[in-house]
Amino acid sequence: MSAASDAGAGDIAARLTALGLTPRVQRHAHHLSIEVEVPESLPADSWREALEAVAEADRFGLLANSLNGRTLWAAVRTETPATGEARGSGHQR
Repeated sequence: MSAASDAGAGDIAARLTALGLTPRVQRHAHHLSIEVEVPESLPADSWREALEAVAEADRFGLLANSLNGRTLWAAVRTETPATGEARGSGHQR
């Protein structure tokens, strides 16, 4: 695990907290995940700032459904991928 990945995940979480959101950070085998529930009342400017924050991660996305609302998530790698592909195949460039 690298201090850079811890710092990156911490920075993302801090930026989301500054928007009044409550991020959850979890350590996994090869990455740190950051998840935050996004209220429907979040202003457009705050949405933009939240998206800019998670865009700093290696991967990010939004899960939305009628049962659980909206969850914005990000993943920051804690290890260098063996393939040398730093962003993974699912990340748009």
